[in-house]
Amino acid sequence: MFGKKKKKNESSTRAGLVVVNKPKSVISEQYRTIRTNVQFSMVDQEFKSIVITSDAPGAGKSLTSANLAATFASEDKRVLLVDADMRKPTVHNTFRVRNTDGLTTILTDRHTQLQDKIYKTSVDNLYILTSGPIPPNPAEMLSSERMDRLQEEMESLFDLVIFDTPPLTAVTDAQIMAGKTDGVIFIVRNKVAIKEQILESKQLLEMVGANVIGAVMNRIDKKEDSYYYYYGNGE
Repeated sequence: MFGKKKKKNESSTRAGLVVVNKPKSVISEQYRTIRTNVQFSMVDQEFKSIVITSDAPGAGKSLTSANLAATFASEDKRVLLVDADMRKPTVHNTFRVRNTDGLTTILTDRHTQLQDKIYKTSVDNLYILTSGPIPPNPAEMLSSERMDRLQEEMESLFDLVIFDTPPLTAVTDAQIMAGKTDGVIFIVRNKVAIKEQILESKQLLEMVGANVIGAVMNRIDKKEDSYYYYYGNGE
């Protein structure tokens, strides 16, 4: 169905995919807890798309996006992880694939089909769309009608679409996508996050009517077995 597949000798279980590498670890259990809490928040509506963002760089939002996507995929959900961080893309590094084309290619070339640019990973039910070449106008591309139609197509093909976006206080990209999707998960780095930045991020999300379904406190302890994630209600 999809045009791109990872070669069998390439491993997508490296570069931070803890839920695949070490499924019985404390970290993996915390990701499953996040998944469960997201599912509880779906009682009154079906979530088809989620934005994952942070208040500032270095909070771990990209690794959270990848691991959470793999966690949802483990429940037989067809999940698409989209690298919508077109300024500092990382999804292609996490999954060891090329980033010569991707989201930006589809948005700029109307003859390019979504299904031809999606990678099927070695994780069952998990697919990825890399960012593609870094454009000069990411915010304009994400706010375009072309992006709206593309998102509709993604949601028709997959059970859940997760968008990895830039930090909120840095650029407007995450704010734009937050207003287009069903929910937002906000990543905060323990002992590094600044209160004013968190409040500013909250205001930016409120401006676009974003549905903040939870927050994750990241990097509580450098020791792997104590590397907890905390999920809380976004209200």
